[in-house]
Amino acid sequence: MEWKLRPARDLGLPAAARLRSLNREPGLIGVAVNALWRQLVRFYLRLFHRLSVTGMEHLPTAPPFVLIANHASHLDALTLASVLRGPSARNARALAAGETFFGSAGVAMIAAYAINAFPVWRGRTRQGDLATLRARLTEDALVYILFPEGTRTRDGTMARFQPGIGALVAGTEVPIVPCVIEGAFAAWPPQRRWPRPGRLRLAIGPALRFADVVNERAGWIAVASSCESAVRALGDDLRRGVWGGDRRPPPPL
Repeated sequence: MEWKLRPARDLGLPAAARLRSLNREPGLIGVAVNALWRQLVRFYLRLFHRLSVTGMEHLPTAPPFVLIANHASHLDALTLASVLRGPSARNARALAAGETFFGSAGVAMIAAYAINAFPVWRGRTRQGDLATLRARLTEDALVYILFPEGTRTRDGTMARFQPGIGALVAGTEVPIVPCVIEGAFAAWPPQRRWPRPGRLRLAIGPALRFADVVNERAGWIAVASSCESAVRALGDDLRRGVWGGDRRPPPPL
């Protein structure tokens, strides 16, 4: 086996800058904190939200890949992360709104080390940031959890997908796994400060691949459109009961 050693991507960064850096690496403490956090989240989702999952067979066996879904609640990222296991769980990074999760040092520490989130700043995501995210996805074999609508719905309806998802994967072999979450808006809509108990259902669809799509804006828009269609179709199937006979809890901790 050939070892390839390189300096940590965040080597030399001050502590505060490391929290908000797209080059942040978790370190031993971060790995331990995140493992504990994952256990607590899975317990919480089972106890308070009776989470049921369909389509686990569609998850790739190893990273890199991208999980996407409709976005109605802060429960969404927790729900998607809870079904990952092994290297996929350890390498998962939620792309979170910088203004919400990295605005203060305390919240940024939780976002960085418990949730393993990367900040995305609305309205000022630079090409360099997209290039960094795209490179890390493949080079570090990460799993990105993101919501192409760009923000949580305020009325429960899904908005159009933004082309940023295409900028991450167009022209690569990285699969995108479409998902749909039901029940999160009722349990924790943006208007509520804290969640309330309520059933969650997650449907996972077959992976999409865009290796033949050109990595430019027209290609990004095409990727976003295909992803949106896949998520909407999953939602339609879930509401019609197509998945009704295959619901089961997530795999064991």
